[in-house]
Amino acid sequence: QVQLVESGGGSVEAGGSLRLSCAASGDTANSNCMGWFRQAPGEEREGLALLYTDGGTAYYADSVKGRFTISQDKAKKTVYLQMNSLKPEDTAVYYCAAARGVCGPHYISQEYRMDYWGKGTLVTISS
Repeated sequence: QVQLVESGGGSVEAGGSLRLSCAASGDTANSNCMGWFRQAPGEEREGLALLYTDGGTAYYADSVKGRFTISQDKAKKTVYLQMNSLKPEDTAVYYCAAARGVCGPHYISQEYRMDYWGKGTLVTISS
């Protein structure tokens, strides 16, 4: 089992930045695919970014490409999501997720492939 704990959510004004963190613990050795998803009120959950932790390859949804960056600190078993130029429509609960094995860009739209989920952290962007 893998446990994921998100942090870093909060309220900022449009145009601002936030950095989310996802700390992983437990049997992380084979969970090489880490990702960030979000769910806005009344909306379905959507994938934002994925990172294959072994090779460092990252994938992004078109909606956040160029504004969000996923990265990792392997020693801390922590994955980050740097979010810049935030917009009110970025308001959502943000979830960290992990999958065993190798992941590809199609995982962004196929959340059922993720094996473990955090409880989420709320991000609110005011206009």
